[in-house]
Amino acid sequence: MSQQNSSNSIPVSEVYWSLVAKADKKFSKIRDLPYYQRNRYDTYFYKVFKVYTQLWKFQQENRQKLVEAGLKRWEIGDIASRIGQLYFGQYMRTSEASYLSESYIFYEAVLNREYFKDGLFQDVNLSSKQLRFLARFLTVCLVLNRRDMVYQLVNQLKMLLDECKRAFQETDFKEWKLVVQEIVKFLKADPAFMNIRPLRYSVVLDLHPDCLPQVVEAKRKLRLRDALLCSYHPNEVKYSELTLDTFRILQCLEWEPSGSFYQTGGIPPSGAGTGIGQNGAPGPSRVNYSQDISDPTLPPNPRKSILYRPSVTNFLAVLATNCEELPHDGVLLLYISAAGSSQNSFSSPSHGSGRSFMSRAADLEATSTSSLNSEYEIANPTSAKGYCLYIGSRSSGGLNGIYPCDLLPFTRRPLFLVIDSDSSKAFTALSGSEKGESVAMLLSPAISLPISTVDSSRQPSGSSFTSFLTIPLQAFVLMLGFMGSDIDMDMYGKADKLLSSSLNEWGLLLAASDNLNPVWAQTLGDPFLRRLLLRFLFCRAVLALYAPIFNKTEYFPECIPSLPDAFLPTGDTCQRTVLQLADIFGATSKFNFSKEMMLSDNKARRTEVGY
Repeated sequence: MSQQNSSNSIPVSEVYWSLVAKADKKFSKIRDLPYYQRNRYDTYFYKVFKVYTQLWKFQQENRQKLVEAGLKRWEIGDIASRIGQLYFGQYMRTSEASYLSESYIFYEAVLNREYFKDGLFQDVNLSSKQLRFLARFLTVCLVLNRRDMVYQLVNQLKMLLDECKRAFQETDFKEWKLVVQEIVKFLKADPAFMNIRPLRYSVVLDLHPDCLPQVVEAKRKLRLRDALLCSYHPNEVKYSELTLDTFRILQCLEWEPSGSFYQTGGIPPSGAGTGIGQNGAPGPSRVNYSQDISDPTLPPNPRKSILYRPSVTNFLAVLATNCEELPHDGVLLLYISAAGSSQNSFSSPSHGSGRSFMSRAADLEATSTSSLNSEYEIANPTSAKGYCLYIGSRSSGGLNGIYPCDLLPFTRRPLFLVIDSDSSKAFTALSGSEKGESVAMLLSPAISLPISTVDSSRQPSGSSFTSFLTIPLQAFVLMLGFMGSDIDMDMYGKADKLLSSSLNEWGLLLAASDNLNPVWAQTLGDPFLRRLLLRFLFCRAVLALYAPIFNKTEYFPECIPSLPDAFLPTGDTCQRTVLQLADIFGATSKFNFSKEMMLSDNKARRTEVGY
């Protein structure tokens, strides 16, 4: 026979379809494995990836024979798309940037070679494959911050959907209309203005980890090794299962590849190209982008698990796995963004609620009459059932609620807790009740200040608290009522330099403090946690000094344990930075500064002009 394998006389087409069936079977096993079976997933990943490597290589070596036997171009695209999906899934479980790079390469090859083009509007199943491919590629490009490709894919998605509606039953594509609406809302809420500075940790713009000030008093030095990011708000801005707030935190906990965002001095990007690999990825594209995405001089990214609207049992299972696998020198960051469950509390306007400040303030007053700090409430969740975070529908009652006491078993390991909720202060009950390690906590205000107050018809821009932790200067500017188009970029650049230098100065002062709590001392040496803490201080200072909410503590965030008094909003250190920033934007009248600070500032001005 002409179509026979020389070694075992089996037709090439039969070998190929046998490999396809084997690959499909293994892929279906890996697709739905939960986050709490990480080791099992790694085993499955290497098995399924080995099969797809064989399949990809086999179809390349026998392309002509397979085409003669009936192989379609879309079937080749299907394999490449699956490999891209595998790589992205592995990135989401390991946070290794190389997997994200490989995923992009395969998806980009499918796009450029138009594998799904032939017969696209004659076969509804083929159209659906192309739509799913574009939607998945969009997620990869969002995480990579390839906004040019994101907009290109959105346009393609819109045009393809319009063509599909004309060619087929419109009812077959109703859910895709929602997908398009989601990504459009996401991009409106996270415009280019939000990404002037990379959200990732950039050694070009931020202190190199080797240059961070050492805390002399620290008995041990911990590193952020793992993070669990969980978010759910009704009607919040999201794309697929990636909410706007989770997206920003995810980006904030990764290294910015040297050179890929910020080019300076003609220095070539770090890292070496890998050439053509066994998976058969296209050579030139792979080499160029791998150079951008990998930097061997940087530590690995902290591993992250991202959960959107999980069941409580799944949430706890993932959290338990993360704690179990945490290295001896590791800290686990737990970020939860969710509405509180108190009968009188509702999600903040930054997540889509249209309730007024007055009604929310009244609700808060009604729920603040009982103490949240007693050990009785921690040990008896039913007594504090009004205080939890809903990570799912409220209709199921406490079945979807995370109570402070749920986290107690996990305080046997170092835990860095970031809660963004109107019920965040309920978690102060953890302090003093831990089972081994004191918890570091950054807690959002009970009432979230709308991040854009200029025009309520504009899309919400995410939580103001999370924005201050991830894009602090943008959050400050938007709080003042400016939009990106309103800002002079020279002015913005001056403000960015001022804020960066101020936060670095604060970091030095914190490290040198002789009364810094050991909880903060042992984590201040980690670049990601240090940056979150310093931005928290900035957020607290800005909100405490902001005139419209002056002395309204429900609008103020809280940290536990407390930080040295020198960093209180009323102190000179914080006031001076906020005053200088407000002055750059001509907004000093929007803040309440101390008379001493204003006199000192006026004296400095007179000195500058030679009086």
